[in-house]
Amino acid sequence: MIHVVAGCTGFPLRLKLNSFNPNVASPEAGSLRIIPLVLAVALFMENMDSTVIATSLPAIAADIGAEPISLKLALTAYFVALAIFIPLSGWVADRFGARNVFRWAILVFMVGSISCAFSFSLETFVGSRFLQGMGASMMTPLARLVLVRATPRTELVSAMAWLTLPALIGPLTGPPIGGFLTTYLSWHWIFWINVPIGILGIVMTSIFLPRIEPRTPRPIDLVGFVLAGIAFAGTIFGLSVISLPAIPLVAGYIAVAVGGIAGLAYWRHSRRTEHPLLDPRLFSRYRLFRSAIIGGSIFRIGVGATPFLLPLMLQIAFGMTPFESGLITFVGAVGAMLSKFGAERMFAGFGFPRVLVTAAIAGCLSLGVIGFFGPETPHLILYAVLLTTGLLRSMFFTGVNALGFADVEEQDASQATAISAVSQQLSIALGVAVAGGALELSARLAGGGLTLEAFHFAWFVVAGVSLLSAIPFLKLPPDAGSDVSGHRAKLLKPAEG
Repeated sequence: MIHVVAGCTGFPLRLKLNSFNPNVASPEAGSLRIIPLVLAVALFMENMDSTVIATSLPAIAADIGAEPISLKLALTAYFVALAIFIPLSGWVADRFGARNVFRWAILVFMVGSISCAFSFSLETFVGSRFLQGMGASMMTPLARLVLVRATPRTELVSAMAWLTLPALIGPLTGPPIGGFLTTYLSWHWIFWINVPIGILGIVMTSIFLPRIEPRTPRPIDLVGFVLAGIAFAGTIFGLSVISLPAIPLVAGYIAVAVGGIAGLAYWRHSRRTEHPLLDPRLFSRYRLFRSAIIGGSIFRIGVGATPFLLPLMLQIAFGMTPFESGLITFVGAVGAMLSKFGAERMFAGFGFPRVLVTAAIAGCLSLGVIGFFGPETPHLILYAVLLTTGLLRSMFFTGVNALGFADVEEQDASQATAISAVSQQLSIALGVAVAGGALELSARLAGGGLTLEAFHFAWFVVAGVSLLSAIPFLKLPPDAGSDVSGHRAKLLKPAEG
């Protein structure tokens, strides 16, 4: 377990943090509070960019002489790069230092963004997006690793609340920002805007993030890297093709099959290897980590489906413009931001299991409610439901991200962050695939065409699948992770008095 205790003032806090890890320089108390914000800025850039080009594909295609449908390969290339290189992030962080690698990751992401802006063909654009994905693959897991190693346990819930926001707000704000920049400036600006943000991220990282020195990593598992890369890339590529067909569907099914076979091969390899790249034994070793990954992955199916389903429904079934639909989806981001102000008190007052079960059930039911909406639905009701959905999702992921590291030993933190990041990408891709499959099935049963009823059916399917996410937390004791949430301390306080 990562033993960090916070003091009441800045000076005791610095002493205790420094005694926890001698390789981490003692930051000022103000720096400790700004660490999540620094990491969140970089992650917002990365999460927004994963969807920002969605509304700009026609303009980009016209400019570089490609078909809009073929440019969806650029979306897939980005996620494939994430799938390949995320498993390597933990080893790289231990070998070269988490803060150093995080800065280099931002720089690689910036170079990829500049390359996207200068792209002149389908091949150069897809390659540039792959380069962006390489940078992004190190940003998300290393941000969590830096946060876990530099934040006192009693402040981890609050810190995770800030780190959760980019993952929820980025995909929702990407389409309206992309649509606005493309409409009123040019599509190149959706990539140029990353340059000043990236420079600011590098500077703030250098100033405020603690120095986490390189440590002796485990021997690199090259065979595991190849097998894991094929498994995750094949699965994500296949699911992306199935849900957003830019090439024949058979290629998607073959890729998923290859990914599944490689995944089984990796599982067998990991059981025979002393130091596997991603150690599945963490799931049996840490109960809270296992529950957080399983529950969070199932719940994330609904989160992954929302940026795909909602804009399509608003534009195709409701007749809105891309910019109008983007403004409505942004309401969910407002709800996510509001949850930050109550998350810490909620988990301290009721504990992780109760809050997570409640947030999972209520959040999934709110997704199902969207399945009853139509063009005649008052916008005020639409706003209220999306605001509530965003708040519940943010509350859930704040708790899951903190609970997942509550029982992880410090030496396994880099492994845990890499596994968490991989599961996130897989579940998001699965969410889009589930939503796309439900849409296609409903459309076929209705005789073809994306009708409003097809979208309603897809929402019900996604909500029903995601509802299963509450099960792993129902089995946890009420005080699970209480040393992080503070729930046990609050219960014992009256007895001590």
